[in-house]
Amino acid sequence: MWFRRDLRCSDNAALHQALQDCGEVYCAFVFDSVILEGLPREDRRVEFIRESLVQLDDALRALSGRAGAGVIVRHAVAENEIPRLAHELGVHAVYANHDYEPLAIARDAAVRSALARGRVAFHTSKDHVIFERDELQTQGGKPYVVFTPYRTAWLKKVDAFYLKPHPVEKHAQALAERPAGLRKSVPALRDIGFATTNLASLGLRAGENGARALFNNFRSRMERYHETRDFPAIKGPSYLSVHLRFGTISLRQLAAAAQQASLRGSAGARVWLSELIWRDFYFQILANFPHVVTHSFKPAYDAIEWERDGHAQTLFRAWCEGCTGYPIVDAAMRQINQTGYMHNRLRMITASFLCKDLGVDWRWGERYFAEKLNDFDLAANNGGWQWASSSGCDAQPYFRIFSPLRQSLRFDAGGQFIRKYLPQLAALPTAAQHDPGSARPVDLAAAGVVLGTDYPRPLVDHGLARAKTLQRYAAVKEKLSDR
Repeated sequence: MWFRRDLRCSDNAALHQALQDCGEVYCAFVFDSVILEGLPREDRRVEFIRESLVQLDDALRALSGRAGAGVIVRHAVAENEIPRLAHELGVHAVYANHDYEPLAIARDAAVRSALARGRVAFHTSKDHVIFERDELQTQGGKPYVVFTPYRTAWLKKVDAFYLKPHPVEKHAQALAERPAGLRKSVPALRDIGFATTNLASLGLRAGENGARALFNNFRSRMERYHETRDFPAIKGPSYLSVHLRFGTISLRQLAAAAQQASLRGSAGARVWLSELIWRDFYFQILANFPHVVTHSFKPAYDAIEWERDGHAQTLFRAWCEGCTGYPIVDAAMRQINQTGYMHNRLRMITASFLCKDLGVDWRWGERYFAEKLNDFDLAANNGGWQWASSSGCDAQPYFRIFSPLRQSLRFDAGGQFIRKYLPQLAALPTAAQHDPGSARPVDLAAAGVVLGTDYPRPLVDHGLARAKTLQRYAAVKEKLSDR
């Protein structure tokens, strides 16, 4: 069993299949050096994976009842290491769950070929989504590119079969003891070239235990999810996205719970289920339209003339550092920089601001989020950025441009979120915290705030930036109409 983005024992499709099919099952995980070499040496995701593996290792031993069981952890190029380990162990098959990203698909194809040369089978299962690839199609036999009809089809098709768990406990006797030379503890971060982060101080618990605690907490709040989810200073979201990313909790379990509560009339559960369906939607977009990894879903939008050269770099750097002069944007960027998390409403606000206020290519922001987010998932991150930039499928219209001030006043009216990440503005009157440039000089002086020193002046005027963006996008529309 090759664990990847499914770091749990319970309700794991590939593990279930391996234990059911085979008399002896070894478990392995590879810290893929191809992926790791591109990451900063302090990366919360690597630490999260490592802590989750410790729990997985313990859970496998407990399930099997054998002291020598557990997970074999390697640090190598996965494409080479899995066939090598399969040969070393003398296995007849390798089991894994599907991965939908283009680089992972290429990796798995190479692994499949290498295993085949050694007459070892490679079996993969669906585990990370409810419906994948072409399982949901329009009546015309094509992938859905608009979310609402996709959700309708998803809800119509889903039933107990698609949400049923894949139990492993009754087959756990097949978990094999590792050979004596491979009974090593999960390597420490320093052993794979990484350092400890602030993960523990953030209270982000890894593994199945952390996921279970979060979900149990959220279930008591799910009823009000639709009322609380848009306010970053309120405990509204489930905060399970990082656990879904690394598979420390089963999507089937979450979707089943949401569906059952929705059928009982819970508005909050219905909206949360819809968010889980969005996740499936973006995965099938990535699978069916892989060009979105580097290009706009709507090719015409690749012709947009974004800001260029040094000016674009200056704007982008200010955005990354949370120094745009728009407090809701800056607080959000400081949140992601300090914690690796950003509230979903803020992801929309900051993405819209980068693309439509600063005129910077959405791909720059997508790459930055990919580096910073604990829950980075290519499908969702790409889908979200293309939605915000109006270049993707079912994206918001290009002429819909968030006003950062209005968003701030609406979703952080009391300024609690802004004060948390921009404490230098805390002594200002609440209204001025949203827009320091409009503050009275006497209020600025009383709060000890000097604009341009303690807090930057706005990089751009939103009204002027909006007009420029409309021209930028209209030029593309005009070119299309001339064809």
